[in-house]
Parts: sequence; structure tokens; C-alpha cells
Amino acid sequence: MKTKWIIAVALVQLVMLGMFHSHAYAEPLPNVNISIGDETEGSGSSAISILLMLTVLSIAPAILMLMTSFTRIVIVLGFVRTSLGTQQMPPNQVLIGLAMFLTFFIMSPTLSQVNQVALQPYLKGEITQTQAFEKAAEPMKKFMFSQTREKDLLLFIKYTKTEKPSSYEDIPITVLVPAYAISELKTAFQMGFMLFIPFLIIDMVVSSTLMAMGMMMLPPVMISLPFKILLFILVDGWYLVVKSLLMSFNMS
Repeated sequence: MKTKWIIAVALVQLVMLGMFHSHAYAEPLPNVNISIGDETEGSGSSAISILLMLTVLSIAPAILMLMTSFTRIVIVLGFVRTSLGTQQMPPNQVLIGLAMFLTFFIMSPTLSQVNQVALQPYLKGEITQTQAFEKAAEPMKKFMFSQTREKDLLLFIKYTKTEKPSSYEDIPITVLVPAYAISELKTAFQMGFMLFIPFLIIDMVVSSTLMAMGMMMLPPVMISLPFKILLFILVDGWYLVVKSLLMSFNMS
């Protein structure tokens, strides 16, 4: 009799547990919404603004590289390594790191002006975001305009079929950035060509000497590499390269 009561109580508990579970699963799961800011009529435009800002931030490194001295510096340093023929010495990390710090050094006056006229007033709430972008663009335009060739600038101005601006402040940023980029590429390749000449002469002398001695199977690169490194050390090559880069921006 006692066993029957235990079984009956267990069955009742199972039935009640099943009813509880069925009732729990029958109820729909609550909706969870995450929103930023107040729910106003402009919430949709706010979401679009956030999306556009994230998009701009994702391409910001590429934009900054094309608007600063980084492009010229890293290309010239790459030409130095190629002309020496040292393969991966110095490594890419070293060249890019040196190019970044040289960029900060060269761009420090311009970046200080951007911080003074745009960033600090915006952080203090004195100007809006649009005004901050406009004020920050003026020092960058001045720097890029001083390094841009007139021929490259007229190319993009004629393509957009706009009137020739009276000053750099009237040039759209979408016109000035590509013109500045191709000007930097041309300048960097010109400097790279000048770097190749002395090392090319060493390669030619070593190759001609080996040919005259009948050493056809000996690679000329293996013999000329120590002489090129020695020449680069004797003339203090890195000092001259960095000095040339700094003077190339100060002369304009």
C-alpha cells in the first residue's frame, strides 16, 4: 500500500512538471532591443550616421597615408633596400616603422595646427563636427598643395570640369588628394633612380671584371654585395637618405 502511494505521488509530480514545462515553452521569448540614444524621429538618421562614421574609420589609415609624407618616405626606403640587393634586410617592419616616425616628425607642424584649430575646439564643444572637419582640412590642404605639381593638379581639375581655383583653400579635397598622391609617387621614383646609379656602377664594374677573368659561373651579385654595403657605410648612407627626404619637404 505504501509503495502504491509513492508511485502515485511520483506520477503526479511528473505530470505537474510536464505541465510546467509545456506552459513555459508555450510562452514566446521576450524581444531584446538595443538602441543608442533616445528613441526620437531621427533615430534612423543617427544609425546611418554611425554606419558612415564606422566606414570612414575603416579606410582612415589609407586616407592618411595618401595625405601625409608617408608615401614618399616608404617608397624611397624600399628603393634603398632594392638597390643594395640585401633581400629582406632591413625587414619590412623596420622600414615601415622608420617611415611612420619620420612622417610624424615631418607632419608635426601640420598636425599641431590641426589639433589647435579643429580637434581641441571640437572636444570642448565650441564647434560642430562638420566645422571641425572643414578646419582640419585647411592645414592638410596647405601641406599637400605645397608638394603637388601644377600639372598633376590641373589633370583632375580639368577632368571634373571645374573652374581653376584662386587658392588652395578653394580646391576640393577629392581633387587635391589624388593629385598629391601621383606627385609623391613621381618624386619618390626620381629619388629612387638617383639611389640606383652608384650601386649600378658597382655591379657593372664587378661584372666586367669577372668576365675579363673568365669567371663565368661566379654570380656577380655575390661579389658586388659586400662592396655596395661597404660604400653605403663609408658615405653614411642612412644619414644621407633621411637628410634628402627631410630637405625634399622643406625646399617646397
